Amino acid sequence: MTEIGVRIGGQAGDGIASIGESVARSFSRMGLHVFAHNAYQSVIRGGHVWFQARASDGRPYSPGDSADILYALDRATVDIHAPSIRPGGTVVYDPEKFSLPESGLPSGVRALEVPTLAMARKYTSQSILQNAGGIGATAFVAGIPLDLLHQVLSDSFGKKAGEIVDWNLGASAAGYHHAETHWSVHPHALAKRGAPKLLMTGNSAIALGAAAAGCKFLAQYPMTPASSIMHWMAAHSHTLGIVVKQAEDELAAVNMAIGASYAGVRAMTATSGGGFSLMVEALGMAGMTETPVVVVDSQRAGPSTGLPTKTEQGDLNLMLGAGQGEFPRAILAPSNPAEAFHAMIDAFRLAEEFQTPVLVASDFHLSEDFMTVDREEVDFNVPVPSLFTVPPGEPNYLRYQYTESGVSPRAIPGQPGLQFVAGSDEHDERGHLVSDVHAGIPRFVSERQRMMEKRMKKLDGLARSAPPPVLEGPPEAPLTFVSWGSTVGAVRDAREELTERGKVTNLLRFPTVYPFPAEPTRSLLAKAKRTLLVEANYSGQFGRLLRAETGFACSDRLLKYDGEPFHPHEIVARALEVM
Repeated sequence: MTEIGVRIGGQAGDGIASIGESVARSFSRMGLHVFAHNAYQSVIRGGHVWFQARASDGRPYSPGDSADILYALDRATVDIHAPSIRPGGTVVYDPEKFSLPESGLPSGVRALEVPTLAMARKYTSQSILQNAGGIGATAFVAGIPLDLLHQVLSDSFGKKAGEIVDWNLGASAAGYHHAETHWSVHPHALAKRGAPKLLMTGNSAIALGAAAAGCKFLAQYPMTPASSIMHWMAAHSHTLGIVVKQAEDELAAVNMAIGASYAGVRAMTATSGGGFSLMVEALGMAGMTETPVVVVDSQRAGPSTGLPTKTEQGDLNLMLGAGQGEFPRAILAPSNPAEAFHAMIDAFRLAEEFQTPVLVASDFHLSEDFMTVDREEVDFNVPVPSLFTVPPGEPNYLRYQYTESGVSPRAIPGQPGLQFVAGSDEHDERGHLVSDVHAGIPRFVSERQRMMEKRMKKLDGLARSAPPPVLEGPPEAPLTFVSWGSTVGAVRDAREELTERGKVTNLLRFPTVYPFPAEPTRSLLAKAKRTLLVEANYSGQFGRLLRAETGFACSDRLLKYDGEPFHPHEIVARALEVM
């Protein structure tokens, strides 16, 4: 691939994310593929934050390892990130704000001085306008046309006062022309490649997929990094006819979603690990009452509050065992926004078809990072069948009827002639509780056993209907990567680099984590010569699940748990060591 990377750094409150998103949107409107990473701390102001937009003529699946252009708003950004700039790269900065290190920049990296503060003072005393001058200069070096940048900036400001828009357009033009006069376009800059692409975060794709799947109710308590799912849903609720309720806590949120689903609409909630921990009792109630509900767990580094703005894949064991006792569930694990869109459609389909909770395992890296999506990958022509198949007045209606599939007929609560009991205690086919009726009599003991077996039969159907594992690359490659969730992206990029080095590998990825697809996995691993497990947690939770379900143990592991996503070079280095 031909690619160019633009990195912006400064302190929280300096507008780093706004600058970065504008660069990423400009690239996407040029028809380029983009992956953009937003790295920030859980503070309002201060503390180092940075954003990287990686644009390419082929699809990147991770932030990459380095950049070509660094726009630095403070000296710390230069100290931290200059070593990651590729030879031939440029550091854009304002010498009025700080000076460069006495030791200079890395070999092959030059500095472009841009008087961003002076440009801002022509319009206002608000220093934040310096960003417009900086983004203008950065855009020129990156090969972004000025008129396209101005379209993005105008759209970004939306309904703000025209004077503010004019200031930003003027300052960005000044920065652009300053760079045009004193510098040259980076040799890696890419020309416009056709129609604009969609640019979305994992969370916006999750919300969009839920809407396409027919979701009509979202109850959520805001918790990073899942909060923007609610923000997107609320912003589009009137257009899409979706009720969005900000609950008082996560317990209320999941119970509201279960109640809405019980009453007859497709419903969901979303949270992170700490909030999901509070939901597990209600999740069991959904399993007992056989009420479909979709729950998104956007994982962050734990335990407890952990690192609120960092990523990890540490909640897999929690999702597998959430809720006391045993009940069927599915766990889907998309790796990028396009997959997240389709995973939500699958989640609602599986939840409704099998009348059980379905969990979608996201994480901070997927939730908040941006990626371009081709328009044909987002199909809104999704059939939404009726949730209820029992006509009114059906004689002898049994809500929890024993069936071969474990799925019982479902009616709208309160339909004439179709009344039933739905309690959280164990029950018979009509829903009548059996836990306190002549305990010890064999007939009632067997009722519990039969009802448990009926519910658990759904796992067979879920396993057949959920997306299967996928092997990417030559089946008999010397090294097989094993991965799931957002980590798959960095593995894909690492495989590209290994291919350039003459190393043949393949990748076994798992869109469905549970019910675990044991037989397909055994078949796909039958020809594996050496396996490298790559996942973002301390204990290799997915590797343990793989071994428990198949008896197959990966020969090597690469685990990361510092809160940062995998970078391709880390995977390449470990793969070369293993091979």
